[in-house]
Amino acid sequence: MSEAAERPGPSGLAAFDFDGTLTRGDSLIGFLRRVAGTQAVAAALASAYRLAPAARRDPAFRDTVKALLIQRTLGGQPLDQVQAQAERYGALVAARVTPAMRSLLDRHHQAGHLSIIVSASLELYLNTAAELLGVDGVAATRLEVGDDGRLTGRLDGPNCRGAEKARRLAQWMQECGVDPAFIPVWAYGNSSGDRELLALARVATRVRRGRPPVGTLPVLAPDGGPPPG
Repeated sequence: MSEAAERPGPSGLAAFDFDGTLTRGDSLIGFLRRVAGTQAVAAALASAYRLAPAARRDPAFRDTVKALLIQRTLGGQPLDQVQAQAERYGALVAARVTPAMRSLLDRHHQAGHLSIIVSASLELYLNTAAELLGVDGVAATRLEVGDDGRLTGRLDGPNCRGAEKARRLAQWMQECGVDPAFIPVWAYGNSSGDRELLALARVATRVRRGRPPVGTLPVLAPDGGPPPG
């Protein structure tokens, strides 16, 4: 019998937003400052917020600001240099996971659950963070790389927020052979951008700045599934 055949399948899946859920706050701006410098990030932010008031009322305004930030700070940067920064930064943000959320993540792993980070932050550094945290997968915002090995300043696909989070999680579950009709799914998020992600879960929990609500955490059943009742 093969090793894969002997290994039991997952008894559940836990999906975590990163910024403000596993950690207390944002991670993207800190990374951009490390790569491009504080002045470049400040100038890009100022440029974005000079957009017309009508643009700021657009539901897609956050995506517009992010795209402009990426373009102004990472466009033209050599991927290998940015990747080296991302690996160091990934270790830094992994250490920022709050004790309460790290304990919860560990409980899911002990119960035999798969885990995934689903985030609008950059896959580039979250891959390292996930590896250090023992998380099985990452669905996050990707950056486009040109033929010259430099970042183009554009996203590779949509910003991983809102409906895109749900789409990416569903895609990852399909790739892993996880059927939510038979395997319970937990999801943790902290903002309106996590609404669709939370809607996919059997057990959905809103977290505030890395602090899960007292008394509402699911108690894992002995078989790894949600508690009865």
